[in-house]
Amino acid sequence: MSYGVTFPLWRAAAGDHWPAYAQHAFVEGLGTGRLPRAAFLTYLVQDYIFLIHFSRAWALAVTKAETVDEMRLAAGTVNALINDEIALHVRICADAGLTEADLFAAQEQPANIAYTRYVLDAGHSGDFLDLLAALAPCVLGYGEIGARLATTATSRTYADWIATYAGAEYQQVCHDVGALIDTAVARRLGDAPQDSPRWPSLCSRFTTATRLEVGFWDMGLAT
Repeated sequence: MSYGVTFPLWRAAAGDHWPAYAQHAFVEGLGTGRLPRAAFLTYLVQDYIFLIHFSRAWALAVTKAETVDEMRLAAGTVNALINDEIALHVRICADAGLTEADLFAAQEQPANIAYTRYVLDAGHSGDFLDLLAALAPCVLGYGEIGARLATTATSRTYADWIATYAGAEYQQVCHDVGALIDTAVARRLGDAPQDSPRWPSLCSRFTTATRLEVGFWDMGLAT
């Protein structure tokens, strides 16, 4: 799955960390249905908290943007996170007897703190590109995972989760974000971004966020 030109380059630069994330045992358990329900619910609770911070990070992208188009796409992603992804978490957890108030009051685990604060720091201390590189593994990685599981899953146990990320609405978000990254990179680094002295640091940002995604899945399995 490719969302634009820059994402595959960053994904390749992440090396073995990318498959460790996109093909993690937690992910494969979603496809086979063998992931314990308790682990899935723990993940959903933590991911609800994560998405609140992630929404704030995308809102920060609006203030870091240089064009109205960049602002519009960042704002659209905030909307998708709050009104689609968070809603999925609330709905599934409600079936397990957890209210949204329960989710909001849950204690944030260290792996969650590490990841979300890294992304927010990338935005506060860096510029628009730093923030996009830190945000990209989650947005585009989930799109890649959802699209793959939609065709390879052997169980419908977690069909709701898979359908959300494989669905047309989320896939459109991924394509829009991929295009946003490409345009932002070209605007700031020119037509040969890999020759820019900034390129290695952006790849490093993306790789670090990918490593933190692996830690997030590990947290879910540790239940």
